[in-house]
Amino acid sequence: MKNIQWFPGHMTKAMRDMEAKRDLCDGVVCVLDARAPIASVNKNFKKIFGAKPVLYVLNKADLSDASKTDGFLKLFEEKGKYCVKCDSTNPASKRFLLQKLNEITQEKRARAEAKGVNRTFRFMVAGIPNTGKSTLVNLISGQKRAKTGDKAGVTRDVRWLRCGAFDLLDTPGTMPPSFDDQYHAKHLAYIGSINDDILDMDDIALELLGELAEKYPQYLTERYGITDYSEKLGMYEALCKRRGFILRGGEFDYERGAKALIDDFRKGRIGKIGLENPADYGDFEF
Repeated sequence: MKNIQWFPGHMTKAMRDMEAKRDLCDGVVCVLDARAPIASVNKNFKKIFGAKPVLYVLNKADLSDASKTDGFLKLFEEKGKYCVKCDSTNPASKRFLLQKLNEITQEKRARAEAKGVNRTFRFMVAGIPNTGKSTLVNLISGQKRAKTGDKAGVTRDVRWLRCGAFDLLDTPGTMPPSFDDQYHAKHLAYIGSINDDILDMDDIALELLGELAEKYPQYLTERYGITDYSEKLGMYEALCKRRGFILRGGEFDYERGAKALIDDFRKGRIGKIGLENPADYGDFEF
C-alpha cells in the first residue's frame, strides 16, 4: 500500500487564520473522532492553541466501542485535560458540552461578574476534516447555522457563530502537512478525514478488513459471513460474494465491495468499533 499524504492548499491559509484569531478566544474545542482519537490529533494545533484551555470532544461516540471510548476519556482526564464524549447528532449531548464549557470559563466568569460585567466567552472549534465540528456547532446553537457534510473539507473558511452564552469560531478541518505514521493515516482514511478521490479504495478496503479481522472478527462474520480471517483478499472476495458483487464472467466487483465496506464502517452498520486502544497511549503527549 502506497503512503497516504493529503494537505490541500486551503489548509495552510486556514491554519494561519486560526493562529491570527487565537488571542480573541478564551479556549478551544478540539473535536476528535471517538473511533480513532489519536489519529485525529493534529499535533500542529499545539502551536495554534498556545496556552489556551482545550476541551477535547470524543465525537461520534455512538459509532465507537464504548469501553475504548471510556478508556480514552479516562486517559485524557488523567493527563489533566478537559474531555467529554459526544454524539453531536443527539440533542442530549448538548448538556454535557455546555457543562464543560462552563467549567472551563468558571473562573473568568466569576471575575467578570465581580466587576459587574456580563460577557460572552469565545471558543475556537478545531479538528481534522470530517470529525463533526460543524454538526457540533449546530448542536450547541440549536439550529443549522454551520454547513455540514459527510465528505472531508466541507467547511473552507473561518467564521464566528453566536451560540447562546458562547461565540464559537467554526474553522475548516486541517491536517498536518505530512503523515509520519502511516498506521494512523490509515485510520484517517477509514473514517473519511482524507479525500477519497486521492486514495486507492481497494487498498483501503483490504487494510480495513485486516484490522477488523484482528480486532472485531465477529462483526465480519455477522455482517458478511466471513469465517476465514487468514488472508485479506479471501475476505474481500467473501464479502463480494455475500453481497452479490459479481461482474459478468464471474469476476468479483471489487470497486463495489470496497465502497460497501467503507460505507458500512463509516455509518456504523458493521458494529461499534474502536480502532485504537487507550492502553497503548499512556505516554502520548496531547
